[in-house]
Amino acid sequence: MVIKMTKIDIESLKSEDIKQELSRIKYKSKFSSILRSTIYVLITLIALGTIIATFLTPIIQINTNSMSPKYNTGDVVVTLKTKNIKKGDIIAFYHGNKIIVSRVIGLSGEYISIDSKGIISINGEKQKEEYATNIDKELDDIKYPHQVSSSSYFVLNDDREYLNDSRNKEIGDIKSEDLIGKLIFKIWSKK
Repeated sequence: MVIKMTKIDIESLKSEDIKQELSRIKYKSKFSSILRSTIYVLITLIALGTIIATFLTPIIQINTNSMSPKYNTGDVVVTLKTKNIKKGDIIAFYHGNKIIVSRVIGLSGEYISIDSKGIISINGEKQKEEYATNIDKELDDIKYPHQVSSSSYFVLNDDREYLNDSRNKEIGDIKSEDLIGKLIFKIWSKK
């Protein structure tokens, strides 16, 4: 459909009306451009965040109170994928289909002993553990002294009543390939 404008119609258009229409068209074009740019930036940030969360700093939820009082059921924590694991670090690892969180007590090649009172010795040296609770229980089903296997960690829970750690033959030493990462901070607590 073609609109024919007569000389009178063109003259009746005011210059302000033309300026307003041009301004509206410019604004619409600028708004569309900003909206597209914002969407591209958001998609890029989401993709980058997903890559970082998956490969560098996985976020996990604690599913037991085995590390109480530091971490409790329902806490959400950030882990850091690193090969620099030391004694005392709290790590998350896979066992079957579960994620377990425990504290590193012994490193590859070290000899671990736990006496009937729950006192830990590493290479014959007794350890002080201010963080451990319920240590006077005899729940272990491995023989001591136990040498930590190559490229592995010996881990224990802070609450020693929970036996989902290296004292359990089924779990044993934690191989480095089962490691999710070292816990670095809590981002949400259920309490």
